[in-house]
Amino acid sequence: MIRAAGAIMAGKDISVKKYVVRLSVEEREQLETLIRKGKGPARRLLKARILLKADISDAGDGWSDNKIIVALDTSASMVYRVRKQLVEEGFEAVLSRKPHATPSVLRIFDGEKEAKLIALACSVPPQGYARWTLRLLENKVVELGIVDRASDSTIGRTLKKSSQTAS
Repeated sequence: MIRAAGAIMAGKDISVKKYVVRLSVEEREQLETLIRKGKGPARRLLKARILLKADISDAGDGWSDNKIIVALDTSASMVYRVRKQLVEEGFEAVLSRKPHATPSVLRIFDGEKEAKLIALACSVPPQGYARWTLRLLENKVVELGIVDRASDSTIGRTLKKSSQTAS
C-alpha cells in the first residue's frame, strides 16, 4: 500500500497527484462489500466509491478526479479530502466519523449536581404538595444554587436516566 507524492490541482486533469490512492486487495474487498450491501450513511458510501474509482493499483480503475466528480456527482474538494484523509490518516479513518472532542451542548447536571437533584427529588416535598413535580424541582434547584437554570424537561431526562441506571 504505497502512496506517492506529487502535485494536485483541483478541477484539472493531471496524472501526478499529491495524494495517490493505492488500495490493498483486502481494502478493495471491504469497500466493495460496503457498497454492495448499500447500508450505511450516504457519505461513507460516497467515500467508498471515490476510493474505488481513484485506486491506481492493478485491480483499481485509476480514474481522474474530473471523471470521478462527474460520475459520482460530487465536488472536487470532496474527492481531494478523501484522498488526503486516506494518505494522512489511514483507511479506517476515511470510513469512520470523527468523534467530537466535546459535546455540542454541555451538560447542565454533572455527577455532583445530578446527585443533589436526586437527593432533592427523594426528599420530603414542600408543604402543601404530595410529591415533587418537575416544575417544583426546576425552581428549587435554581433557588438552592445547584444550577443557574434548568428546564423541567431537563430535570425529567436527568431523573429518568438515573432511575434507569440504578436498576
